[in-house]
Amino acid sequence: MDEAQDRLSANTRREFFSMAANLQAAPITDRTADFTALFEGRLRLPGPLGKLSQSYQNAKPFPFIVLDDLFEPHLLEPLPAEITQLKDYEWLRIENESLQQVDRMRSALDLGPAGTELAHLLHSAAFLYLLSEITGVWQLLPDPYLQGAGYASMQRGDFFQIHSDRSVAYETGLRRRLAMIIFLNKSWSPNYRGELELWDDEAKECCVSIPPVFNRTVLFEVAHPNFHGVPAALTCPADRTRQSFMVYYHTSGGDEEAVRPHTSLFAPGIYRKKRNVLKSFVADFAPPVLLKAVKKLV
Repeated sequence: MDEAQDRLSANTRREFFSMAANLQAAPITDRTADFTALFEGRLRLPGPLGKLSQSYQNAKPFPFIVLDDLFEPHLLEPLPAEITQLKDYEWLRIENESLQQVDRMRSALDLGPAGTELAHLLHSAAFLYLLSEITGVWQLLPDPYLQGAGYASMQRGDFFQIHSDRSVAYETGLRRRLAMIIFLNKSWSPNYRGELELWDDEAKECCVSIPPVFNRTVLFEVAHPNFHGVPAALTCPADRTRQSFMVYYHTSGGDEEAVRPHTSLFAPGIYRKKRNVLKSFVADFAPPVLLKAVKKLV
């Protein structure tokens, strides 16, 4: 009996890996209908997978794609209410000098039923395959703990300066490969600001500005520099917040290029600005004799 079960188990494993290999090897355009049927009632692909992949791969200033109305509305409609029901202690307020002011959900355990359902979909094998088809990054791994992800909220006056995302997961050491942001803001006026901006490699110019409107999904490559952020402080009314659901995807390494572990790296211009402020302060208040001595030392 045990030998028969072992043979059945071995056959099942072979069939599974064979199916996975065939799925990965088949032409991209052949599977658009398959994924549409697979996610029926949950997702609506905005075009053939081949075109979505080309759009992602050829995007500038780095690989990304904007997918409007990707999710069926019933999946996202309850999320804003769940966000407002989170208690103060379930939020982590991040304030770092002139670099960022944002609120992040503390724990994946604080997700409500709707957030949990969405997270299960985003972490499912089928969704990982879909992301791989679009991005060309295979063997993706999700983060069920939602470290640095999940619900995010920004209030009036909040911002997130231009930066490059951390390169590895918090605890596992897995390499971050993709970031996905799902915006949840209905009736969001352009006057409120809050656009996600994608900048060039030197962080000198904004190349793409993406308004955070409801059911807009942004998928982009996590790599250095790939500068992005929300640099303009929000001007929304005091009773409005910029809401989103974030997810990161990883790979385990293998033959991939070695990546130097780092946390968020802010654009060089941000630091130059801070240094200029300090320089002006010193010039205004330090005695002339001291300034002269410092210049000689330098």
